[in-house]
Amino acid sequence: MSRSLKSLFSKKFGGEPDCIVRAPGRVNLIGEHTDYNDGFVFPIAIDRDIRIAARRRRDEEVHLHSVNFETDTVFPVDALEKDPQHPWADYPKGVMAELTKAGHTLSGWDAVIYGNVPLGAGLSSSAAFEVASAYTLSLINEIPFDSVQMALLCQRAENRFVGVQCGIMDQFISALGKKDHALLIDCRNLSYRYVPLDSGQVSVVVCNSGVQRGLVDSEYNTRRRQCEEGVQLLSEAIPGIKALRDVSLEDFETHQRLLPEIVRKRCRHVVAENQRVLDAVHALENGDVEKMGRLMDASHASLRDDFEVSRDELDLLVDLAHASEGVLGARLTGAGFGGCTVNLVQCDAVEAFVRQITEAYRKKTGLSLETYVCAIAPGVGELEG
Repeated sequence: MSRSLKSLFSKKFGGEPDCIVRAPGRVNLIGEHTDYNDGFVFPIAIDRDIRIAARRRRDEEVHLHSVNFETDTVFPVDALEKDPQHPWADYPKGVMAELTKAGHTLSGWDAVIYGNVPLGAGLSSSAAFEVASAYTLSLINEIPFDSVQMALLCQRAENRFVGVQCGIMDQFISALGKKDHALLIDCRNLSYRYVPLDSGQVSVVVCNSGVQRGLVDSEYNTRRRQCEEGVQLLSEAIPGIKALRDVSLEDFETHQRLLPEIVRKRCRHVVAENQRVLDAVHALENGDVEKMGRLMDASHASLRDDFEVSRDELDLLVDLAHASEGVLGARLTGAGFGGCTVNLVQCDAVEAFVRQITEAYRKKTGLSLETYVCAIAPGVGELEG
């Protein structure tokens, strides 16, 4: 796509771009709704990405063209406002706003933008767009690019400008992903560790239910409040805790009676999920993909029953996955209420799995199923022209 994006840029703006940048989407193997509880997550960057061909302008105007939406927008560098006619442009605008707050002077720029990360599927097209924008702007404005700091800046852009109170995981993996490795992220102190995932043994297959994620913002915020309430109540018995990250499974079992039922269920998921992430890292480091699969299954059951963010189509996809040979584990991935499942499948079973689950899902729901056999990609970078 880099060559065709280059030609699209030339057709749109004349001449060649200064750079072509790609930033990947992601799928989280395990560790859902733990990030905003100061916990652990375990994502991979995938070979679906947002790409930007860009060139510095001599004035202070920004001219953006979206290939996917077949639309253009123009705005000045010093007047970054949300535009309901072009909501997709909020992501680079938010990044520009945060770079300006950080003391950087930005020039105008021309850009053609294309993405093949499915929208609304929970594979983090928004974070990929933010990270690609940050890397592009760092190149054309000669701003040093620190991957961790830029991930944090992109998170602030989504929190403050776009208005979504996301955690750090999505921007972090898009900026710091590594080929053929998953990334353990400690969302409290942002320490991280790369863990090899043997692509010759197992494949990661994402199944897009075709159900747009609904209720995410309101329900997401409700879950956050319930987790915070749990911490407040548990702190009466467990001094010094600041987040559910600080609560062990043993302490939770001892003191869960302090919590109202709904809050208890929410907290039980997060506390157990944090432990599952650490167990998953240990399993993969020891080559135990079967245990990794079992942990993914347990994660889905917890998200379904305790955190209550699944829905019938996602549960069906998990059930259908387990009816196929060679499937080691399956779970919803992302915030829930629609979107995708992630499946760990033995390599020699992938083709049959994709065929069987696609047909079975269509028969059960009447919906078309998109599947992505994911290569584990590196994080953000510049493409050769």
